[in-house]
Amino acid sequence: MPKRVSTVQGREFGENLRALIATTGAKESELARRLGWEHAKLSDLVNGKGGTSLEEFTYLLGACGAKQAEFQYLKALFLQSREKGWLQLYESVLPPHVRTLIQHERLAKEIVIWSSLFVPGLLQTESYARAVGEDSPFVKDDDLGEWVSARIERTGIVAGHKKFVFYVYEPVLHSPVGGGDVLTEQVHELLRMMIRPYITLRVVPAGRALTGDFTLLKFEKYEPVVFDGGLNTALFLDDKASIGLYQDVVRHMDRVALGREESRELITRIAS
Repeated sequence: MPKRVSTVQGREFGENLRALIATTGAKESELARRLGWEHAKLSDLVNGKGGTSLEEFTYLLGACGAKQAEFQYLKALFLQSREKGWLQLYESVLPPHVRTLIQHERLAKEIVIWSSLFVPGLLQTESYARAVGEDSPFVKDDDLGEWVSARIERTGIVAGHKKFVFYVYEPVLHSPVGGGDVLTEQVHELLRMMIRPYITLRVVPAGRALTGDFTLLKFEKYEPVVFDGGLNTALFLDDKASIGLYQDVVRHMDRVALGREESRELITRIAS
C-alpha cells in the first residue's frame, strides 16, 4: 500500500487541532453542527486534507476558545501544513521541537539514531543525563531538574511495539561524562538494554563518522522523517532527496559499524 501524502507540519497541525477540540468536551460531529459545517469538512481539516478557508479556520479556533499563543501557533501551521521540511528556532530549555519529536516517535514503527557526542538520549540513565546537563553551558542551573525530567520521560518510548537501531560512536563509550561511576552505570545500562530483542546497538569505530547526530524515523503509513537538532534549531526533513541522503549514511554505518556481538563484547570490556 502506498504511503500517505503527509508532512511533519501537517501531522503536527492535526495532532494539536485534535487536542484543542478535545478541550471543548464536544465530539467532532457536534462541533461541526455548531459551526454549521458538515462533519466531513471538519474531519478533512483535522486529517490535513484542507477544504477550509483561513476565515473559517479562524472561526473554528474562536469556537474552541483557543488562547492567543495557541491561536497563533495553529494559524501558522494551517498556512504551512503542506510544505516539506520544517526549521524550528527556539530559546527555551524545553524547546518546541521536543513536542514534535515525541509525537513522531510515538507514530514511528522504527527509529534509527546516530549518536556521536553522547550516549543516545533514549538510553541515558538519570545520572548520565544530569551530568550532560550540568556540563552544558546552555542548560541553566534553575532549569536542570526540568531538563533531566524531560529527557528521562522520553525514554518511556523505548518499548517492544517498535524497533530501535542505535549507532554509537566509539569515543562516546570512553568519555567519562560525570566521572567514572556515572559512566560505569551507564555502560551497564547499555548492556541491559541490548538484551531486549527490539533493540540493536552497534558501535561505529573511531574515525569512521560521516556526519553529526540525527534521528531517522520510519512509519507504517507515512514516508520517513529525519530529525537533525542544533544548539537552538530543530530541523525536520521529509523530502525525498534529503531522506535518500540520510538513508545512504545509515547504509554506510551499517557497513563500517561493529556487529551486534562485537559491539556487545566491546561494551562488556569497557564495563569491566
